[in-house]
Amino acid sequence: MLTNRSALGLAATFWLAVPAFAQDQDFSAVEIETQQLADGLYMLIGSGGNIALSTGPDGSVLVDTQFAPLNAKIVAAVRAAGGGDVKYVINTHWHFDHTGGNEPLGKAGAVIIAHDNVLARMSSEQFLAALDRREPAAPAAARPVVTFPTRTTFHLNGNTVNVVHVENAHTDGDSIVHFTNANVIHTGDTYMKDIYPFIDVSSDGSIDGFIASSAAVLARSDANTKIIPGHGALANKADMQRFHDMLVKVRGNIQTLLEQNKTEDEVVTAKPTAEFDAAWGQGFMNPEQFTRFAYQSLKK
Repeated sequence: MLTNRSALGLAATFWLAVPAFAQDQDFSAVEIETQQLADGLYMLIGSGGNIALSTGPDGSVLVDTQFAPLNAKIVAAVRAAGGGDVKYVINTHWHFDHTGGNEPLGKAGAVIIAHDNVLARMSSEQFLAALDRREPAAPAAARPVVTFPTRTTFHLNGNTVNVVHVENAHTDGDSIVHFTNANVIHTGDTYMKDIYPFIDVSSDGSIDGFIASSAAVLARSDANTKIIPGHGALANKADMQRFHDMLVKVRGNIQTLLEQNKTEDEVVTAKPTAEFDAAWGQGFMNPEQFTRFAYQSLKK
């Protein structure tokens, strides 16, 4: 629970800072940007989580789907990139800015794939404490029909695609998606470029999981790896290393304060993120919010 600060107040700050989540967003103004990463492999940038697109003889594959009102624009971007019907959708986690477009694609025949916990969360009402928001169960057509507990592998469009569940980081259903032949990794929201991450403690996220997941991406990367973050511009291994190192230092600072029996408010006052705030604290998670969620995850 948040201390000496209402969940509603924090939610209001979060909503204002993240227009992609706003219910009244004008999706008609959103354009889908397509960035080619390799033969038949693209990054689609619009509103909500970044999308990976694979095209080829096995049909089009999407990693995440943004919002339902953008479906026609996303399908048009798929076709403009030379892709056919979307045959497969892989979800990196359950949040609505990554799964909102599942329903129209599912109704059109796409097979939706995700970790077991994504199906569990999409099958019942969820509460996002950070947004003071109740999210209803997703329609049946939007839910994964193929799930896995730890990892699964696909051989599609000339790529071996490893989908690997990582330790609870952003949520308890996070996966990274590694297009091994193309040397491209989609991280979902286990990585957001150059901003503090959102630890969704309501979905059992944790700072320890963020550290573990970033280490897992680093282990699969080299200097030429292209890393698609959940939000933000295309990244590389050096970017991920900076993220990992920041998290390790902040986690250590908060743990030291915890061992001194500091309360949540006292930890916030101590500013354990101070040395990183100028570089990382300008996104939708401000230093106080990030500190509170990191503290809460370590207290669990």
